Amino acid sequence: MKFHYTFQKVVDLKGNEKTQAEWMLSSALGELQAQEKSLEELTAQRSDLMMALQNAAEHKTPMVKIREMQDYVDYLDKCIVRKHADIGRAHQEVQRKQDQLSNKMLDEKVWLKAKDKAQMLFQQNMILREQNELDEMATVRFAMKSL
Repeated sequence: MKFHYTFQKVVDLKGNEKTQAEWMLSSALGELQAQEKSLEELTAQRSDLMMALQNAAEHKTPMVKIREMQDYVDYLDKCIVRKHADIGRAHQEVQRKQDQLSNKMLDEKVWLKAKDKAQMLFQQNMILREQNELDEMATVRFAMKSL
């Protein structure tokens, strides 16, 4: 007789939920990395612009052009501040997804342990049943020899 777990579909569901939580965490991590890369690009762009601004100030550059460059630096500063906020939110989302994954893993583990326990009980019952059958056969043999 083969072991059949009554709640196998629940175990499968919990495994699928865990896999989905892993994908969601992976997606959140990808978003965080994209935000961080964007911040690096903004910071590099600002740094390059600051060097160009300093170079323009050292050479005879019209004040209007310097003012435009400074306005763009101010704009980049605002973008960098917003990007830091985006990164903070992305970190929170990653943490939330990690917590969800931990819960799903724990839930799956509980169901897997219940399945293992049921399977062990099944195996013990099968061994006991086989032993009883062997004992019965030995008793019948002994009774046949006695006749």
